[in-house]
Amino acid sequence: MAHVQFADLRSRSTEFLDFTSLTLDEFQQLVPPFEAAFQAHMAAWRLDGQPRTARQFAVYKNCPLPTPEDRLLCILAYVKTYSLQVVQGRLFGMGQSKANQWIHVLLPVLLTALRTLGDAPARSLRALAQRLGVTEAEAATVVAPLQEAAAPEVVAPAARPDSPLLCEFARKKENPSLTAVYPPA
Repeated sequence: MAHVQFADLRSRSTEFLDFTSLTLDEFQQLVPPFEAAFQAHMAAWRLDGQPRTARQFAVYKNCPLPTPEDRLLCILAYVKTYSLQVVQGRLFGMGQSKANQWIHVLLPVLLTALRTLGDAPARSLRALAQRLGVTEAEAATVVAPLQEAAAPEVVAPAARPDSPLLCEFARKKENPSLTAVYPPA
């Protein structure tokens, strides 16, 4: 099964940027801390999420993500697109269950690598203010408009009709472009 690999994408800078939202240089800076975090994680845990008790992790013969670059490419593409696991698996040459395992291993590894570089998302107003080098009040003026804009408008649910057919007619009646076809009663 053909699948996406770092070796294929590294020569296509625009496509690489589309997959990861990173330039090749930014990606290469992230690889060493990502691989260090991955090796530390795999020293304690198996791919299936169980504690490691015997053998150490080694790249197996048919591993879909054999290199650090392939692992990082896989998780960055997932974070950018949040595709279905079956799609992510197909894209990187594995089944849905293996994609699930890899995603659950690589997400915390990516967060650890970003924390190491000081690039992890700020999770509090205080942390954001520290990162920006401003007071919390100044940081709040940046965050508050975003929170207000993100708040969804709450709409009361409409009464449900008794029949699916009535539901379809109700939908068509509410659409002004269909009033010529379905005049109001």
